Amino acid sequence: MEKIEHATVPTNGINMHVASVGDSPETILFIHGFPELWYSWRHQMVSLAALGYRAVAPDLRGYGGTDAPPCVGSYTAFHMVGDLVGMLDALGIGQVFVVGHDWGALIAWYLCLFRPDRVKALVNTSVPWCPGRMWFPSDPERKPLESVRAMFGDDYYVCRFQKPGEMEEDLAKAGIAKIFQLFLTSRNPGPLIVPKDLGFSGMTKLFQDRPVDLPSWLTDDDINYYAAEFSRTGFTGGLNYYRCLDLNWELSAPWAGARIEVPVKFVVGDLDLVYHIPGVKEYIHGGGFKQVAPNLEEVVVMEGVAHFLQQEKPEEVTAHIHDFIKKFSSP
Repeated sequence: MEKIEHATVPTNGINMHVASVGDSPETILFIHGFPELWYSWRHQMVSLAALGYRAVAPDLRGYGGTDAPPCVGSYTAFHMVGDLVGMLDALGIGQVFVVGHDWGALIAWYLCLFRPDRVKALVNTSVPWCPGRMWFPSDPERKPLESVRAMFGDDYYVCRFQKPGEMEEDLAKAGIAKIFQLFLTSRNPGPLIVPKDLGFSGMTKLFQDRPVDLPSWLTDDDINYYAAEFSRTGFTGGLNYYRCLDLNWELSAPWAGARIEVPVKFVVGDLDLVYHIPGVKEYIHGGGFKQVAPNLEEVVVMEGVAHFLQQEKPEEVTAHIHDFIKKFSSP
């Protein structure tokens, strides 16, 4: 990690913390998800810089060292794409390869939709693009929250994240280090249900009296890094992304039916909870995905791998990224 440099860049009315390594004109933009930071890409950044690329990974707005505007409505996809474009402009970077995960994957899709001129190619993970301009279940005639509530009920985590302050209080009670142990080590591909009478605080109490055996790919230092940052910032910024789901759907209506036209490779773990949402596998492998992303060149399903694949299998994910983007790199 000692090779990675850190800077603060003004963009779109906020100050954005950016981690970077390498000095090649060929740049890879890494976009993290929830509840993560630039740090989730640490392995890929160093490895791909060694292969001759410049790796750039910001903390998204509301996360880590980047500003967190107080208004919930300041966390739409338009704000995120604006932040990233402004950051690239401030760094003097034109076109980039893009790699996203979780919410970062969704933002990467929007970046390709709104500003395809800035994207050479995309390697996206975990979350596919879908016709409803959000995620599954996707119904162009129904707002995202209504769709997920109908499928999974009020205790589905996306629904539980909606009320400002409520989930923040629950996460604080749960203990931030415990939350990251719970999230990062989970291998349950079923829907994340958070009963209101239990909460995350109740979940963490179930194993508070016994140590959590971390997998070989996750260290106490990793947990402590996330915990220190989120102890300082809280979770409100990240939760606000979920609180803008319906607003994103409304604002992106002019792009209804638009396709992702950049070259795409998609990678997902077969234990990823997104991959197990009803209808997702059929959509990915049955031709629906290819219809909305016609330049989808490859789909990779990593066997025995869960949601946080770039941390669980860093070398394999790096290889998947490199094998794709090198086809579009300058000699």
